[in-house]
Amino acid sequence: MKFIEIFFEGFLWNSRFFVLLAVIFSMIGGIALLVVASVDIWNVVATVFNTYINHLHPENFHEEIVGGLIGAVDLYLMAVVMLIFSFGLYELFISKIDVAEKAGASRILEIDSLDQLKDKLGKVIIMVLIVNFFKQVLHTQYHGASEMLFFSFSILALAVGLYFLHKGGTH
Repeated sequence: MKFIEIFFEGFLWNSRFFVLLAVIFSMIGGIALLVVASVDIWNVVATVFNTYINHLHPENFHEEIVGGLIGAVDLYLMAVVMLIFSFGLYELFISKIDVAEKAGASRILEIDSLDQLKDKLGKVIIMVLIVNFFKQVLHTQYHGASEMLFFSFSILALAVGLYFLHKGGTH
């Protein structure tokens, strides 16, 4: 009976290596998002360059440029979520990243518990949502005082939320 217990516990412990699938594909997803965001910024820069070289100034040009840049920032933040998730899963289930410890790297990617991973991911996801909000606001038309009032309340709510998010963290 002891042999079965030892075998099963060994199998159970080694099954944690299946998490490597999530680590690898999260890393690939994060890299893909970084590439897409970089290409988006390159396209925005090319559009600006072509517009000024050809002495054009299309309608809503500034909104399109700012929207493209905000969209790229949004993708970069989502890539960061994927990378933090990947590093966190690896450190929680597989091993500490020895290279980072030897290099004296930033502690931003150091994860000691599942709650700490959720906290870091939550903060970045909230920033993604805020950036997404401002991207949507950029293309919104306002047709009255009540809409402007709602807009100002939404900005106030975001500011208060960021204040409490920052206040609750360790610095």
